[in-house]
Amino acid sequence: MPTASEVIETINDRAEEVGVRVRLHAAEIDGIRRIGVDEHAPVVTASVFKVPIALELARQAADGVLDLGERITIPPGHPTPSPYGLATFRHGITMSWYDLAILMIGISDNVATDLILARVGKESTEKTLRRLGFEHTTVPQDCGEVLGSIGEDLGISYEDDEKALSELSIEQIRALRALRPAHTCATTAEEITRLLGLLWRDEAASPTACADVRRWMELQVWPHRLRSGFPDDGVRVSGKTGTLPSVRNEVGVVEYPDGGRYAVGIFTDAVDARSRVPERDAFIGFAAAQAVEWLRLPEAGSE
Repeated sequence: MPTASEVIETINDRAEEVGVRVRLHAAEIDGIRRIGVDEHAPVVTASVFKVPIALELARQAADGVLDLGERITIPPGHPTPSPYGLATFRHGITMSWYDLAILMIGISDNVATDLILARVGKESTEKTLRRLGFEHTTVPQDCGEVLGSIGEDLGISYEDDEKALSELSIEQIRALRALRPAHTCATTAEEITRLLGLLWRDEAASPTACADVRRWMELQVWPHRLRSGFPDDGVRVSGKTGTLPSVRNEVGVVEYPDGGRYAVGIFTDAVDARSRVPERDAFIGFAAAQAVEWLRLPEAGSE
């Protein structure tokens, strides 16, 4: 039976092999067992910050501040770039706030995110995070502002396409404000798993609001990161990815048929600026599986 230190060493060894630095935290949702790698270090969320936005949307709806069924029309040509979803639509479309949340979490639609954040407000989102006791999790920017800062720092028009940065050195990439936690949306691996625990125990907001966020996260389509570590059809994985130049993240909850529920947050930054390195995506699933399997051992405990 491996110790926590041995599991952490295995994770760090694989991270070095694939060329990333990792910050990780995994915890039982219904217990006290946990394991971490630099879990209190501030990290850039990238699109993981869409989870707190989803919580604020669901909370305001449950409190009667807004109606998730209200329909809004989105014309084409929104200024926020996104490789998926509304930014790619040629014609205007009408949908509800609930539908926008599905796009925001399910395919990480940046336009849907910025529309939702403009509706619920950055200040309200921050107030909810502070009320829940989170000191380092913050949402000071929307997607357009995060991506816009990359363009400003480099003196280009950046359209959320990492291939445009392929000629840059890793030092130039790391200097971007969008990759420095003090200047952008940030969290820690421990805080984000604590937030997930609150959501899955109906403690982050009303049960109705928490159920909405869980449902949106369950609908995420991407199988190449967290979900890749849990191929068994009986295991449910709900998650949210985060991607920026040199950054690959995912947070989520892994649920087993025996009732075991585990919150996982994994944040990586790479040693080079390559954008298509599938082994780095797969590392997230590997690291999550190592951590969760250790948590499921009968005698596992904090070390």
